[in-house]
Amino acid sequence: MIKNITLITIALLAFAGNSVLCRLALGDQVVDAASFTSIRLLSGAIFLFALVRFKEKKSVSMKGGNWLSAISLFLYAATFSYAYISLDTGTGALILFGFVQLTMIAYTFMQGKKLANVEWFGLFIAFSGLLVLLLPGASAPSLTGFILMAISGVAWGIYTIKGKGSETPLLDTATNFLKTLPFIILLTLITFYNSELSTRGIILAATSGAITSGLGYAIWYAVLKNITVIQAAISQLLVPIIASIAGVLFTNETITTKLLIASLLILGGILVLTLGKHFNQKKIA
Repeated sequence: MIKNITLITIALLAFAGNSVLCRLALGDQVVDAASFTSIRLLSGAIFLFALVRFKEKKSVSMKGGNWLSAISLFLYAATFSYAYISLDTGTGALILFGFVQLTMIAYTFMQGKKLANVEWFGLFIAFSGLLVLLLPGASAPSLTGFILMAISGVAWGIYTIKGKGSETPLLDTATNFLKTLPFIILLTLITFYNSELSTRGIILAATSGAITSGLGYAIWYAVLKNITVIQAAISQLLVPIIASIAGVLFTNETITTKLLIASLLILGGILVLTLGKHFNQKKIA
């Protein structure tokens, strides 16, 4: 029990760490978004390749994994980086994980599973929070940043859905990172003349790729088999809260009243929806 809690805590800190590292790099303009994305994914691929070789004594090749998962992973990482040019740490994490959960809920709905009244209520509360977040004002996130992070959340939701049935999650994750290489090369070629690199930017991107992405995902997948889906879903709702606090501590950001209200509505709505779905399934069973 204690081991699971410890691993979950480390994984959630890693997820929030991605937001902090990306915001530190792009907010301070020590690296461009395309380079941050490329270095992050490449570092993650190298780390996971080494981890698979060391832990499972297996090789990683383009034959495994899934191309849709790789495309989703790349789209998530790229839009994530570009979104953080204009979004604060906590706001970005809130939009990201809000749309991750909503994507997974939409997938369930598309599978023909009807929502109970309490689930519709939770969905209404969550969308109300998104509307509050977008209300005009000094603290409103940029529309471009919001759209990019929403796309990132949808992409990560698709990646999560595709990976749920994996019997070898660590190997498949390493392979999916490897399969992003063609997209990394294409992105690098397109943005080569606009690239901005510095030692600090490279270190932040590599840390995000190897530690908070590669290691974080490996730990998360290791603990998923020991917890229920409901526990996994609810625990991820803590990430925007952790990211907001980290944003205050490391990037000198402030938690506005609007962000606080939006967070309570979005995360509360998703919590109601998730719990409602859980109890509805138990009732049917």
